[in-house]
Amino acid sequence: MKPTTSKFLIDLALWSAAGLLAYGFRKPELLSRGVPSNVLGYLLLSLLVMAALETYYSLHRQSWQRVGILDLQLLGRAVTLATLVMFALGFILQTWLQLPRSVPVMAGVLGLLLMGGIRLVARLTSERVRLQAAPQRQRVLIVGAGDAGSLIAREMQRHPEAGLEPIGFLDDEPRKIRGRVVGLPVFGPIDDLVTVAKREQAQEILIAVPSADGQFVRRVVSLARDTGLRYRIIPGMFEILSSDVTISQIRDVNLEDLLRRPPVRLNTAEIASYLKGRVILVTGAGGSIGSEIIRQLAVFGPSTVLLFGRGENSIFSIQQELLRTWPEIEQVGLIGDVRDAARLRAVFERYRPEVVFHAAAHKHVPLMEEAPSEAILNNVIGTQNVVDLCLEFGVSRLVNISTDKAVNPTSVMGASKRVAEMVVSAGAARARDAQAFVSVRFGNVLGSRGSVVPTFMAQIRAGGPITVTHPEMVRYFMTIPEAARLVLQAGGLAENGKVYVLDMGEPVKIADLAHDVIRLSGAWNVDVVYSGIRPGEKLYEELLTTSEGADATTHSEIFSARLAQVNEYQIIDNVQALRSAAQKNDEHKIRHLLSEMIPENKFGSIR
Repeated sequence: MKPTTSKFLIDLALWSAAGLLAYGFRKPELLSRGVPSNVLGYLLLSLLVMAALETYYSLHRQSWQRVGILDLQLLGRAVTLATLVMFALGFILQTWLQLPRSVPVMAGVLGLLLMGGIRLVARLTSERVRLQAAPQRQRVLIVGAGDAGSLIAREMQRHPEAGLEPIGFLDDEPRKIRGRVVGLPVFGPIDDLVTVAKREQAQEILIAVPSADGQFVRRVVSLARDTGLRYRIIPGMFEILSSDVTISQIRDVNLEDLLRRPPVRLNTAEIASYLKGRVILVTGAGGSIGSEIIRQLAVFGPSTVLLFGRGENSIFSIQQELLRTWPEIEQVGLIGDVRDAARLRAVFERYRPEVVFHAAAHKHVPLMEEAPSEAILNNVIGTQNVVDLCLEFGVSRLVNISTDKAVNPTSVMGASKRVAEMVVSAGAARARDAQAFVSVRFGNVLGSRGSVVPTFMAQIRAGGPITVTHPEMVRYFMTIPEAARLVLQAGGLAENGKVYVLDMGEPVKIADLAHDVIRLSGAWNVDVVYSGIRPGEKLYEELLTTSEGADATTHSEIFSARLAQVNEYQIIDNVQALRSAAQKNDEHKIRHLLSEMIPENKFGSIR
């Protein structure tokens, strides 16, 4: 007999028993002489009604070993409906059935208890069997007794085979302390972590607060280190795409957690309004930022995504990822260079992009100090090519990715990106009413290629030491997903000619970052050494020039820089002069032209 058939028959038997018991409670003296024909008629009618509802609600297909609240709610709905039907039939057929009107109600209550009870017994028995078969389990103390903490504790209880046993919680919310969550105690505030972990013989600490910022995570990690126990974390809100939290999402604490900020709140309707159903071109699509922009915009249902970049392997990689995760979106991998105006034109003529994200750029400060011609040709001339084609082909939205190094630049790279901003602003001055050309300026991105954290990790793998240029050097940091989301949001603001500045939070000392990487990797024997500031570098970065202010936008984490008015014709002439100098590899001329174009007085130091 199939399991579903067995469960179907068991439910009907229990429902019939509930009806008989209800009648027996109400008229015990009549049952002593056998079951009267009117009661048999009632039971037969009741059985037919429940059989129909059992089939309609597929109650026999429920997994009793995994039964949950929603399953019991569905059972309750079926029982309630059956009770109402039988109450009505009892009233209509009273002359034949001659039943007390309380019998259907009592039968419904008993039926719910019996049918629900057998499901709970099956689940408890299954869990006990799995618990006995499970390996030795680690005792886990959970930091955070909120929704995520209770969900993960319940997951551990349901899946003992994962080898994790929740023993209780720590939480700073006074009303939760000394209470119980999913049957487990909330021992006290988080500051008691060391004491509670020792007293309760915990073997692992789990941080289960997805909305926590980096300061909170640092505090818990510091306490967890004092216990000498392993500590892990539930990912932040960026990584949890639904309300479900599972054991598979538990991972080690990483640097992004220590620098975590509150989740970015996006105006999804505003973003969808300019992305949904559009043909979108992303330059530098294989890079860290470009590829993440593609992942984020795919959510909003573009018709086609054009993946433009120089590296065939990186373009192929993001192309395959899109095929796996968003097969319904048409995507085209396009190998090319933004410096090649003819190649770009061919792309615009064939595919007619409606929205362009320009992420292609050289970004390494010391390398560009040694190759200023390359910085100009890629960052300035490449941007000019993109702007010209966006104007010619009526692109509705151009979002240029800029950097905090464009502010009061002391490097060729920073200066080239500042000129790229000017090129976009000059293009905005020539744009039509339906077009919006903007730039988005933000700081360092954690984990991007060539950035400080992968460099530190490579140095640790090589046995150290970690090299930091100066003990007082500070930088702004964002995670790649956070940066990409805010780029999409800035594009949705669509104020033509604006340079948007993202709220980068508090700057972080690079030396502190190095020590965090060492601690998280467990490489306690690795030293930090200081090598001196490299050509073009600054001790600290800025997001606004000395002459700029910032205006609020409709988004709390995006500001609009108040820029000096650009002379579009002068910009065009200057860019042409830079092109000529770069093609001749005239470094002196390039530096001279950049220093004349950039009004910020700090730029003179790179001559």
